[in-house]
Amino acid sequence: MDARSAHGRRGADHQGTRHRAAERADGQPREGLLEEDEGSAGRVSWTTVRVRPAAHRDAVLAALFGAGVGGVQEDGDSFVTQVDHTLDAAALTAAVRAADPAATIELAPLDNVDWAEEWKRGVRAHAVGTLTVAPPWLAGACDPARTIVIEPAMAFGTGEHATTRGVLALMQRVLRTGDLVADLGAGSAVLAIAAAKLGARRVAAIEMDPDAIANAELNIAANGVAGRVRVILGDAGLLLPLIAPVDLVLANILSSVIRALLPVIGPALGPGGHAVFGGILLTERDEVLEALGASGWRVTAELEEDAWWSVAVVRA
Repeated sequence: MDARSAHGRRGADHQGTRHRAAERADGQPREGLLEEDEGSAGRVSWTTVRVRPAAHRDAVLAALFGAGVGGVQEDGDSFVTQVDHTLDAAALTAAVRAADPAATIELAPLDNVDWAEEWKRGVRAHAVGTLTVAPPWLAGACDPARTIVIEPAMAFGTGEHATTRGVLALMQRVLRTGDLVADLGAGSAVLAIAAAKLGARRVAAIEMDPDAIANAELNIAANGVAGRVRVILGDAGLLLPLIAPVDLVLANILSSVIRALLPVIGPALGPGGHAVFGGILLTERDEVLEALGASGWRVTAELEEDAWWSVAVVRA
């Protein structure tokens, strides 16, 4: 979302009871107001900036965005925003003064927040069938044999999303002990790790994003399945035929990519093999079903959650 689209939406009700740091007696902005708290790694100093234009409101608003402000709320006749330590207070003040020399500028420091800890509060453990997906700091209370520990470097693939849960649930219905599994678009490797913990003999986790590969390898090691899960960087359409035959294909990716890969997935499956697909919107269900039918697939199970659809299929 463009920063300017946040205008009028950013909350700013922290001022009033807090000390106004505004400007020094000599009229110059306070230095060091937006610096990182040196006493605590992960803590970031935030400041509420309140600007009351004297005349040129549009010019002041443009100056705030030009100085790097990410969003602004109108509060009466003032503009209010919060900025972190990376924004230069002197440069922001100068930009506002250039736009409206008579504007009033007030800077009020907010209580420091340890964001490294704060964001963890929103991450939960998710039970899906006999499995639990949990971040490292919550995994200690879970059965390690049935817990998939995922370092949430990415929002996707932590169990927070319905598509991940849908594929996890369906794969538990079709995966057999000793299966060879291919996970296409592995991301965090949550599905590949789950397959290994459910009894797969070997799992190939194929991923095109080098950044995701690093997170996947970290998660695989943390779950003690490195001996059975191999991460492969590259295009699933090219790599899957090279590792075939497999017993189960997992793909929690865009429905358009799933449809494009159907001609590759079919020949890669051994006798009695299954595929489980996720990442499909309910509004795309009929289109995907049509593509599956035309490619010779039969649906064995399906799940819906929120706006998402997951499906297990076999060759007809």
